[in-house]
Amino acid sequence: MIRVFIADDHSIVRDGLRQLIAASSDLSVVGEAADGRQVLTALETLECDVVILDLSLPRVGGPEVLRRLRALRPTLPVVVLTMYPEDQYAVTLLRSGASAYLCKDRPSTEVLDAIRKVATGRPYLTETIAQRFLTVGDDQPPHAKLTAREHQVFTLIIQGRTSSEIAAELDLTAGTVSNHLAKIKEKLDSHSLADVVRYAHRAGLID
Repeated sequence: MIRVFIADDHSIVRDGLRQLIAASSDLSVVGEAADGRQVLTALETLECDVVILDLSLPRVGGPEVLRRLRALRPTLPVVVLTMYPEDQYAVTLLRSGASAYLCKDRPSTEVLDAIRKVATGRPYLTETIAQRFLTVGDDQPPHAKLTAREHQVFTLIIQGRTSSEIAAELDLTAGTVSNHLAKIKEKLDSHSLADVVRYAHRAGLID
């Protein structure tokens, strides 16, 4: 039996996933969380085989939860299930330790396939993501060249978080956040946070 932990801030999504998993004889739900801190607290002691993780979690965001889980439970497979398209964050998060990245508009059968595959210790890659892994060097957009930590900060910036909020969520000093912001602006050829947000609009990362 594959034990699954669900982390999503929308109860309707958790309910749907719970029903989907309950209908599968080889899967079971052993825990749920509606925010990032609940995930981290629960998984300090709860045993499970796969985590389904949304990116847009309150209190501690999904990317930071993933980073901390890699330190807390290095071998625990994480399936990122999110509203954000694959071409926005998939490669960065897979390189940061996720075992699979799926959009919420994927068929439910594919979610089950991903759970089963990552539970064996292998990654699950959609065809789109596999092709993106073949993209190298100058073919990548500027935001794809951010480090994992820079990408976390960048994501929070375009979600409207302030520097102090970013520092608190990522457990960083104000100076460290400032240094990351400077590197992000340099890599995106931006001179201000407003320029960074405009870049995200042009790149289709936000509406």
